[in-house]
Amino acid sequence: MSLPSFEIHAHMCMLICACILVCSAREEFPESDPEDTSEELTEVVCLESDLQDGQMMEVEVGQHSVLLSRTEGEYSAIGNQCTHYGAPLSQGVISGNTVRCPWHGACFNIHTGDLEEYPGMDCLPCHKVQTTPTDIYSHFNTLKQEKRVKRMGAAVAGVTHTVLLLGGGAASLICAETLRQENFGGRIIMVTRDDLLPYDKTRLSKVMNVENDSILLRRSEFFYQHDIEVWLRKEAVSVDTDMKTVAFEDGSVQSYDHLLISTGCRAKGLDVPGTKLDNVRMLETPEDARHIHTACLGSDVVLVGTSFVGMEVASYLVDKASSVTVIGSSELPYQNTLGREIGKVSMMVRKRESPPTINNVPTKHELLSSFLPPGIKPNSEFLRGSKILTDSKNFVPVDRYMRTNVPGVFCGGDLATFPLAMAKNRPVNIGHWQMAQAHGRIAALNMLDKQIELSSVPFYWTVLLGKTIRYTGFGEGYTDIVMKGALEDRKFLALYIKNDEVVAAASLNYDPAASAVAERFAAGKVITKKEAEVVYFISWLRVSWGYSSDSPETPQFRCCSVSLIGGV
Repeated sequence: MSLPSFEIHAHMCMLICACILVCSAREEFPESDPEDTSEELTEVVCLESDLQDGQMMEVEVGQHSVLLSRTEGEYSAIGNQCTHYGAPLSQGVISGNTVRCPWHGACFNIHTGDLEEYPGMDCLPCHKVQTTPTDIYSHFNTLKQEKRVKRMGAAVAGVTHTVLLLGGGAASLICAETLRQENFGGRIIMVTRDDLLPYDKTRLSKVMNVENDSILLRRSEFFYQHDIEVWLRKEAVSVDTDMKTVAFEDGSVQSYDHLLISTGCRAKGLDVPGTKLDNVRMLETPEDARHIHTACLGSDVVLVGTSFVGMEVASYLVDKASSVTVIGSSELPYQNTLGREIGKVSMMVRKRESPPTINNVPTKHELLSSFLPPGIKPNSEFLRGSKILTDSKNFVPVDRYMRTNVPGVFCGGDLATFPLAMAKNRPVNIGHWQMAQAHGRIAALNMLDKQIELSSVPFYWTVLLGKTIRYTGFGEGYTDIVMKGALEDRKFLALYIKNDEVVAAASLNYDPAASAVAERFAAGKVITKKEAEVVYFISWLRVSWGYSSDSPETPQFRCCSVSLIGGV
């Protein structure tokens, strides 16, 4: 097959080719699937002059998307689709050796494809890149992997050290995986009162008729392969830190050497008459979500809670229920978290894109109780009587290493109050999925005496009628907001100001602005109010005006004038 024709000038004759070598490159890519029998794939992608230091671009290799980047003169190629929800990383933010996803802030090493920040779970395939001054011919084959699990060990015979993980959520799962990735050879036991293996709880308020299999984060084969025990439908009732044991509701007792407590929180519910009626429901499990979906079809629905989860449920039900009424303690949705300005935008979206809704509580209705005022209740009752310290609200304080006041006992996820690095180590409680994952990783590393501090920047997203609001940072106590874009056009970046510095950002249809701000926070760089107010402030954000994550339009590939060799 001949190459596409192009003119080669003397000063730009160097071609770039990325080698995706599988069978012949096992030693270079040891984490490739050993059962993969795909062959070498070669593709011309661009001229050397097309890519400058600190830049990246999406290229096509045999109809597969690859991210090509250049840093300090070195070219790298990894998979271009984020392993979380498949966002094109080429539309994200590159900083040093890291690329950050434009949608939800996951980070990957551009040289190795390794995951460096959540909410992604898996790593990306890494492809070999070559430069050549001559023509490169193309050889096509199918790429079989779009993501890979980082190499993990298993239990070692004779190693009796036991790590006990209480809770089956994101923190426990990532803790278990990190331990095995670090070659921990002892016993790992994850205990949860849930009926399911760890699953993506963020989906429950967004896709309520969800099937269990579609939200599992790992399947049973995964846990078996890596010697991670998972005990379902089992609840802890007490902890004895002197004896290093945990007692369970069924009368059993399990000893531990290290303990992670990540049992999370639950909705408080309304303290009013009638909450036990059949048509009053809470959203906590996949089964709850399915029941709510079925019960609300064609019904008049009253939903309590105007923050993230409550508004996501309202958004989901708006074209399924006969009517939806949302009740909250604030005048506008998101007012207590994102501010009045964003609350007004959410009302604009509702008025433009949703059918009419009632403004008063109907006589006959299906009452859905979601994220309820006055908030959530920590699942920490079983710690009463133990030496593990809880605060006045029954959350568990930890240090920067996720350690509690008791040696060998760690806490993570929604239950933990932890020092947030970007907020000058102020103790905070943040119930975000991505932060829970980070907690699990840091806890695991420090169980192994790695002395690694928590440094993650919070990143959250919420969906309202098909539009995604992204949020990064910690904006509690902000005193001012600097707006970029136009609220009325539903395309904006809101920068939250406290003490003349940007402490958080929220965006709508403004990718990758939130990720760019998160990257600044992660690097420890201050964004002053004066800088935020500058007209050309967005120049460093690399906002992609031609591409929106909410648009079906596909980004255009760069022209192919160089060669890329593909492989997984």
